[in-house]
Amino acid sequence: MTAEVGLGAPETGRNKTLVIDFGGPNVAKPMHVGHLRTSIIGDSLQRLFRANGWRVLSDVHLGDWGLPMGQLIAEIGRRGIAPIYFDPKFTGPYPNDSPITMEQLEELYPAAASACKSDPARLEEARAATAELQAGRPGYRALWRHFFNVSEQGLKREYASLGVVFDLWKGEADVDPLIAPMIEDLKARHLAELSEGALIILVSEPGDRKEIPPLILQKSDGAVLYGTTDLATIVDRVRSHDPNLILYVVDQRQHMHFEQVFRAARKAGLNGSAELEHAGFGTVNGPDGKPFRTRAGGVMKLYELIAMATEEAGLRLQEQGLAAAYPPQERAEIAKAVGLAAIKFADLSNFRTSDYIFDLARFTRFEGKTGPYLQYAAVRIQSILRKAVAEGYTRSAPAVRSAEERRLLLALTSLTDAMANAETRRAPNMLCDYAFALAQEFSRFYAAHHIMSETSTDLRAARLGLCELTLRVLVKVLDLLGIEVPPRM
Repeated sequence: MTAEVGLGAPETGRNKTLVIDFGGPNVAKPMHVGHLRTSIIGDSLQRLFRANGWRVLSDVHLGDWGLPMGQLIAEIGRRGIAPIYFDPKFTGPYPNDSPITMEQLEELYPAAASACKSDPARLEEARAATAELQAGRPGYRALWRHFFNVSEQGLKREYASLGVVFDLWKGEADVDPLIAPMIEDLKARHLAELSEGALIILVSEPGDRKEIPPLILQKSDGAVLYGTTDLATIVDRVRSHDPNLILYVVDQRQHMHFEQVFRAARKAGLNGSAELEHAGFGTVNGPDGKPFRTRAGGVMKLYELIAMATEEAGLRLQEQGLAAAYPPQERAEIAKAVGLAAIKFADLSNFRTSDYIFDLARFTRFEGKTGPYLQYAAVRIQSILRKAVAEGYTRSAPAVRSAEERRLLLALTSLTDAMANAETRRAPNMLCDYAFALAQEFSRFYAAHHIMSETSTDLRAARLGLCELTLRVLVKVLDLLGIEVPPRM
């Protein structure tokens, strides 16, 4: 069942455009648990802003243009995997098919990064390859394009497994043509200046309580940094979409970086009429309080996390005696939906700047404030309504005849405020609170009143109408959280 468009929406975004930047994976590297929060929070926010009437453009903003690309190119050259791309005499065209698979990239990049870390000569070789790539060397550009295409296919599959979709698949390389003219403009307006050989923009302000370092545009060797590409990305977004707001859903530890970039953009007038905002978030930690990892101590890949959650959800379904008689494929689909709901709700129910402990056994419970509990609440209402249809019972507008009905209707009518407040604070946890409170009010109503066994036709119809309205609202809010409600359990 899908959410009904417009139900309870406050329309705060009428005639407004949002560009939301989240995801941010790197080309040639698999997604891991470190990408979880930006993906889940960013997706919920894009759903919320859309529901509130904003025109929304979500951008994955791939990391595809820095030193990691040079490290990969240098490693491939050393291994002699694709010599044609390194032959200065070859004029093209280069092959359409990539000489490197995603599996190879996953092995090559860690090896290259480790070699550069331990060997200064290898690092210098990678830096030289990065400079040549950015300067336009044809073979390196062709290899980079293969990296991008292979990675994009894999990343889209990974995001699809989370139910996350982006409008734009742009990366740092997309704004490379804008960097040189932007820098020349900043120099011409005396906004950029040299400092110890590097080109910088001073961003400190008189009222600062702590030192805000300048934003470095170019290092002394002419190389650009993330701040430079982030500035150029703002230029691109303003020119392409004229947004009212550009929202960055990125780790809270990057806050200083964004403060520097935003100040530089505003100082130079690069942001047009757009507000620039960083919606930071905390970390997902293990029981030891440190960033969550595998039992072996490594970084857990996203598909491994989803598989683990699906398995745990299957065990909880079995314990509850749910879906036992369904076909195996349907049971598997329900288990995956429950596993994802557990992960997403656990993340979103905390205010985004909070760290939280990853506890899958607790997240997958069907009791308490969890995603599976809310899914089951919606499934139970669906079951009631299906039985009513089978019995030939009709539904009518809800009516208030008891304290339980009144409280439930009041909860339903507060959806608009919940959506508006969640937008204002960039806080999906407020939607989680609302959904849980609504489910509890329905449970009280259901416990206090006959529905299917009610002998009064009018009373039964009104209560079925209240069930239907509750379902519509609950499914809508869960959809805003990126949580799917199975047809049955």
